[in-house]
Amino acid sequence: MPAVKAANPRAVFAANDWRAITTLSRWRGIWLVLHGWMVVALAAFGGAAAWDYHWLVGLLVTPFVLAILSGRQLGLSILMHDGAHGLLHPNRKTNNWLGQWPTGAATGSDLFAYRAYHLTHHKFTQQPEDPDLSLSAPFPTSRDSLRRKFIRDLTGQTFYKQRRAQFAVALRGAKAMLTRESSNDKADTLAGRALNMQSRAGVAAPVMNVDGAKTTARTVGRFLAVQAILLTISLLVWGWTPFLLWLAALATSFQLFLRIRNIAEHACTPTGSGDPFTHARTTYAGLIARATVAPYWVNYHSEHHLFMGVPCYHLAATHRLLGTGGFHPKMTLSPNYRDVLAQAVN
Repeated sequence: MPAVKAANPRAVFAANDWRAITTLSRWRGIWLVLHGWMVVALAAFGGAAAWDYHWLVGLLVTPFVLAILSGRQLGLSILMHDGAHGLLHPNRKTNNWLGQWPTGAATGSDLFAYRAYHLTHHKFTQQPEDPDLSLSAPFPTSRDSLRRKFIRDLTGQTFYKQRRAQFAVALRGAKAMLTRESSNDKADTLAGRALNMQSRAGVAAPVMNVDGAKTTARTVGRFLAVQAILLTISLLVWGWTPFLLWLAALATSFQLFLRIRNIAEHACTPTGSGDPFTHARTTYAGLIARATVAPYWVNYHSEHHLFMGVPCYHLAATHRLLGTGGFHPKMTLSPNYRDVLAQAVN
């Protein structure tokens, strides 16, 4: 099918407004990455201190600690996504390093594979060629089905299936690198979908060829390297508890928050039509949502699809400008994530 229609910024914004929202800062992307890791450290070591104080206190605060950790894990993934669009830093090498190591590698994604995969999603949003279509197509679904998905996420089943599939492909890729096996197949963008493998098809078939398997092997290598660094810091500073809290969050509530974010962005929207203002949903987010399912302005997803050259820290301003220009009635807007989930069930 043809690519979805793009928005024309010159028909929406004054020249100075467009310049303001598309100008990349040399420090804000770096600060956001540092902010994410500082919150991770405070939550992980604060949770460890609670357990050291008394096991009952630790037990009581752990759900809150996991929620904060998962919110920042999702936040790091969102910043990797900005890096895939070249929006973390105006210097290309700096942008790619920030998107590959302190953000993407932390949760097991490869910036370059993700970039190819994700730009295909933007080009064919909600059409058959969209690699993310399986994330929104099943909705609305039954309340029982959604509950089962949430249970699988919170009990670690989703994490286990994803990592088992990813590590199996990585082993295949490692063997191919050792034997110098090559492939003349077309480049495989599915190697970049690690963070979105919440459909049966995605879990079962994350890559399709040898080159994709090699990419996955390198991705897993970076992921394990970051986990080793985090474990070393944890052991040197406090002990096992901070790292175990990080890992528990990654295996449970991170999966839940990722799913809710995926549902909110495109499920039950008229996405794919000829009107670019319908290509995604923007969901208003309060403090709790911003700390968990909507870090770093990811809730402004309609604005991102309309103008994907806008960095995340300018999306709220973009939303205000669209409101001033009278464009909000054309957009899919939800008052909160509870409303989104209500739309997602029938």
